[in-house]
Amino acid sequence: MEKLAIHGGTPVKSTPFPAWPVYDEAEEKALAQVLESRQWWRTPGSRTLQFEQNFARYHEAKHGVAVTNGTAALEVVMAALGIGPGDEVIIPDSTFVATASAVLFTGAMPAMVDVTPDTFCIDPDKIEAVINHRTKAIVAVHIAGHPADMDRLREIAKKHNLFLVEDSSHAHGAEWKGQKVGALGDVGTFSFQQSKLMTAGEGGIIITNDDQIEKFVRSVHDCGRMPGKWFYDHFIYGSNYRLSEWQGAILDQQLLRLKDQTAVRTRNAAYLNEKLSQVEGITPQKLDPRVTCHPQYCYIFHYNAEAFAGVPTKSFIKAINAEGIPNQASYPPIHALDVFKSGEYKKRLLPDHVKETETYIKAAYPWSDCCFLETVWLPQPVLLGSQEDMDRIVEAVLKVQRNAASLKEN
Repeated sequence: MEKLAIHGGTPVKSTPFPAWPVYDEAEEKALAQVLESRQWWRTPGSRTLQFEQNFARYHEAKHGVAVTNGTAALEVVMAALGIGPGDEVIIPDSTFVATASAVLFTGAMPAMVDVTPDTFCIDPDKIEAVINHRTKAIVAVHIAGHPADMDRLREIAKKHNLFLVEDSSHAHGAEWKGQKVGALGDVGTFSFQQSKLMTAGEGGIIITNDDQIEKFVRSVHDCGRMPGKWFYDHFIYGSNYRLSEWQGAILDQQLLRLKDQTAVRTRNAAYLNEKLSQVEGITPQKLDPRVTCHPQYCYIFHYNAEAFAGVPTKSFIKAINAEGIPNQASYPPIHALDVFKSGEYKKRLLPDHVKETETYIKAAYPWSDCCFLETVWLPQPVLLGSQEDMDRIVEAVLKVQRNAASLKEN
């Protein structure tokens, strides 16, 4: 009799998916060159500058400024845009905490809005209801690599004279109507943390087509210095967010792999869409027809417990993991994080602003909650596998479905 691996049965997949990160002698050579150059600091170096230019060019942007990580990229952008105490920045409620914490970092309030029920990106229909005299910007998060509705978001930002920031931490190489994301709004950020589509362990970058924004971004990331001025002149708020030459050298090689890896993930995601959409209770993340490239930082599907004998999402995730298929739950909603539920966030705000913010914490976010409670995420290295690997994913889901009742019995 068939037995689930979580109950001691044989896993559907006993061999590993492709290892991540991917590297070879190209990264080794690049690191050796930095070592031997003795220029390990980006200021006199050339490798990080070269990477900034190459990454910006690949994403069809005029400027790139590399920073220490993706969270820092958002913090630098908020400071460079002049976001500060008393301001508000609209963000999706379903995102990683950094999207919100970067706003709090400046003394401003992240104004959460719900996401769509199919793509799980910020819902443009919910945005204008929270715009007020304090609102300074909108952050579009391209969740799991799927671009947010940039047509509507640009329209709303222009109508209300707001900055449009793209949190593209998941979306390296993603395209909206044939254009790369990141510089479709005023400014965009990317992350190079270990799990991301390109990585140097940590790292981030900011891209923009706006000369003035680039000027202030570069200044904030480099202790408030200004181009062409004396090294010890500091003109605005700034800190040291500079990326090292080591990371710049690695990332320049990682960038060369991005296009081919994206093609593999995209092909495998399309195959999974076809197969998993035939499984009762499984609904893959919708692909907006205007998205011409979804790089699949994670492969997301909605899980309906009713089709699995009422087994909760957490139990399903554990069972699939036991079958040899790495997967995880979504991010918890921003409004439900302890920092907001406890009121700790209020310490970052002006006293006269605090009472106005409680409505965001108490509001209903049904689709953000649904995303957290009812979606399953497969990490991107899984999608670098073979078609046979994709078949094993489908097989594992079906196996758990056939034996779902046994999960409730234990």
